[in-house]
Amino acid sequence: MNENAPRIVVGVDGSPGSRAALRWALRYAEQCGGAVTAVIAWASSTFTEITPMPPALSDEDSVARAEWELRKAVDETSALLATSVPVHREVVSGHAARALLDEAQGADLLVVGNRGHGGFVGALLGSVSQHCVSHAHCPVVVVRPTAR
Repeated sequence: MNENAPRIVVGVDGSPGSRAALRWALRYAEQCGGAVTAVIAWASSTFTEITPMPPALSDEDSVARAEWELRKAVDETSALLATSVPVHREVVSGHAARALLDEAQGADLLVVGNRGHGGFVGALLGSVSQHCVSHAHCPVVVVRPTAR
Protein backbone atom coordinates (compact mmCIF):
# COMPACT_ATOMS: atom_id res chain seq x y z
CA MET A 1 0.00 0.00 0.00
CA ASN A 2 1.14 3.50 -0.84
CA GLU A 3 1.88 5.89 2.07
CA ASN A 4 -0.21 8.54 0.34
CA ALA A 5 -3.21 6.24 -0.12
CA PRO A 6 -6.37 7.63 1.47
CA ARG A 7 -7.08 6.22 4.93
CA ILE A 8 -10.74 5.46 5.50
CA VAL A 9 -12.04 4.63 8.97
CA VAL A 10 -15.38 2.83 9.26
CA GLY A 11 -17.43 1.92 12.32
CA VAL A 12 -18.62 -1.67 12.46
CA ASP A 13 -20.95 -3.21 15.03
CA GLY A 14 -22.71 -5.88 13.00
CA SER A 15 -25.90 -3.86 12.52
CA PRO A 16 -27.42 -3.41 9.03
CA GLY A 17 -26.32 0.25 9.09
CA SER A 18 -22.71 -0.62 9.88
CA ARG A 19 -22.67 -3.35 7.23
CA ALA A 20 -23.89 -0.76 4.69
CA ALA A 21 -21.17 1.64 5.87
CA LEU A 22 -18.52 -1.07 5.49
CA ARG A 23 -19.71 -1.87 1.95
CA TRP A 24 -19.59 1.84 1.08
CA ALA A 25 -16.11 2.27 2.58
CA LEU A 26 -14.72 -0.76 0.74
CA ARG A 27 -16.17 0.38 -2.59
CA TYR A 28 -14.82 3.88 -2.06
CA ALA A 29 -11.37 2.58 -1.08
CA GLU A 30 -11.31 0.40 -4.17
CA GLN A 31 -12.05 3.41 -6.38
CA CYS A 32 -9.47 5.72 -4.80
CA GLY A 33 -6.75 3.18 -3.96
CA GLY A 34 -7.28 3.63 -0.24
CA ALA A 35 -7.07 1.39 2.78
CA VAL A 36 -9.80 0.78 5.34
CA THR A 37 -9.55 0.66 9.10
CA ALA A 38 -12.62 -1.13 10.48
CA VAL A 39 -13.31 -0.24 14.11
CA ILE A 40 -15.57 -1.90 16.65
CA ALA A 41 -15.91 -0.54 20.17
CA TRP A 42 -16.94 -2.45 23.25
CA ALA A 43 -17.80 -1.04 26.66
CA SER A 44 -16.91 -2.62 29.97
CA SER A 45 -20.02 -3.97 31.64
CA THR A 46 -19.23 -3.16 35.23
CA PHE A 47 -21.99 -2.80 37.77
CA THR A 48 -22.51 -0.36 40.65
CA GLU A 49 -25.02 0.30 43.40
CA ILE A 50 -27.07 2.20 40.82
CA THR A 51 -27.08 -0.72 38.39
CA PRO A 52 -26.79 -3.75 40.70
CA MET A 53 -27.10 -6.35 37.94
CA PRO A 54 -23.89 -8.29 37.37
CA PRO A 55 -22.45 -7.99 33.87
CA ALA A 56 -23.78 -10.44 31.30
CA LEU A 57 -20.29 -10.90 29.83
CA SER A 58 -16.83 -10.52 31.34
CA ASP A 59 -14.50 -7.98 29.72
CA GLU A 60 -12.56 -10.89 28.20
CA ASP A 61 -15.78 -12.31 26.72
CA SER A 62 -16.77 -8.85 25.47
CA VAL A 63 -13.46 -8.43 23.64
CA ALA A 64 -13.75 -11.91 22.12
CA ARG A 65 -17.32 -11.20 20.99
CA ALA A 66 -16.26 -7.85 19.46
CA GLU A 67 -13.32 -9.48 17.64
CA TRP A 68 -15.63 -12.19 16.29
CA GLU A 69 -18.26 -9.67 15.14
CA LEU A 70 -15.65 -7.51 13.41
CA ARG A 71 -13.94 -10.45 11.71
CA LYS A 72 -17.29 -11.83 10.54
CA ALA A 73 -18.48 -8.48 9.14
CA VAL A 74 -15.20 -7.72 7.34
CA ASP A 75 -14.74 -11.23 5.94
CA GLU A 76 -18.33 -11.58 4.73
CA THR A 77 -18.48 -8.09 3.24
CA SER A 78 -15.10 -8.37 1.51
CA ALA A 79 -16.16 -11.72 0.03
CA LEU A 80 -19.53 -10.35 -1.07
CA LEU A 81 -17.85 -7.49 -2.91
CA ALA A 82 -14.97 -9.67 -4.15
CA THR A 83 -12.54 -6.94 -3.12
CA SER A 84 -8.92 -7.10 -2.08
CA VAL A 85 -8.89 -3.68 -0.38
CA PRO A 86 -6.57 -3.86 2.63
CA VAL A 87 -8.57 -3.78 5.88
CA HIS A 88 -6.95 -3.17 9.24
CA ARG A 89 -9.17 -4.27 12.14
CA GLU A 90 -9.28 -2.41 15.45
CA VAL A 91 -11.12 -3.56 18.58
CA VAL A 92 -11.30 -0.63 20.99
CA SER A 93 -12.59 -0.32 24.53
CA GLY A 94 -14.92 2.61 25.12
CA HIS A 95 -17.90 4.47 23.77
CA ALA A 96 -18.37 3.99 20.02
CA ALA A 97 -18.38 7.69 19.08
CA ARG A 98 -15.21 8.47 21.05
CA ALA A 99 -13.44 5.37 19.68
CA LEU A 100 -14.31 6.32 16.09
CA LEU A 101 -13.20 9.92 16.54
CA ASP A 102 -9.91 8.78 18.10
CA GLU A 103 -9.25 6.30 15.28
CA ALA A 104 -10.18 8.91 12.66
CA GLN A 105 -7.45 11.33 13.81
CA GLY A 106 -5.39 11.90 10.70
CA ALA A 107 -7.75 9.88 8.50
CA ASP A 108 -9.02 11.15 5.17
CA LEU A 109 -12.59 10.00 5.77
CA LEU A 110 -14.79 8.55 8.50
CA VAL A 111 -17.73 6.36 7.45
CA VAL A 112 -20.51 5.45 9.87
CA GLY A 113 -23.82 3.69 9.57
CA ASN A 114 -27.14 5.10 10.63
CA ARG A 115 -29.38 2.98 12.76
CA GLY A 116 -31.93 5.76 13.18
CA HIS A 117 -33.02 4.64 16.63
CA GLY A 118 -30.95 6.96 18.79
CA GLY A 119 -33.08 9.39 20.80
CA PHE A 120 -36.32 8.51 19.03
CA VAL A 121 -37.45 6.38 16.13
CA GLY A 122 -37.34 8.29 12.88
CA ALA A 123 -34.41 10.53 13.83
CA LEU A 124 -32.32 11.53 10.84
CA LEU A 125 -29.09 10.51 12.55
CA GLY A 126 -28.35 8.19 15.45
CA SER A 127 -26.43 9.45 18.47
CA VAL A 128 -23.07 7.98 17.37
CA SER A 129 -23.31 9.27 13.81
CA GLN A 130 -24.52 12.67 15.01
CA HIS A 131 -21.60 12.93 17.43
CA CYS A 132 -19.12 11.94 14.71
CA VAL A 133 -20.56 14.44 12.22
CA SER A 134 -20.36 17.19 14.84
CA HIS A 135 -16.86 16.48 16.18
CA ALA A 136 -14.73 14.71 13.56
CA HIS A 137 -11.66 16.48 12.15
CA CYS A 138 -12.16 14.85 8.76
CA PRO A 139 -15.10 14.49 6.39
CA VAL A 140 -17.81 12.06 7.57
CA VAL A 141 -20.12 9.96 5.42
CA VAL A 142 -23.28 8.61 7.07
CA VAL A 143 -24.66 5.59 5.23
CA ARG A 144 -28.24 4.45 5.67
CA PRO A 145 -28.95 0.71 5.49
CA THR A 146 -30.68 -0.41 2.34
CA ALA A 147 -34.39 -1.13 2.64
CA ARG A 148 -35.30 -4.80 2.58
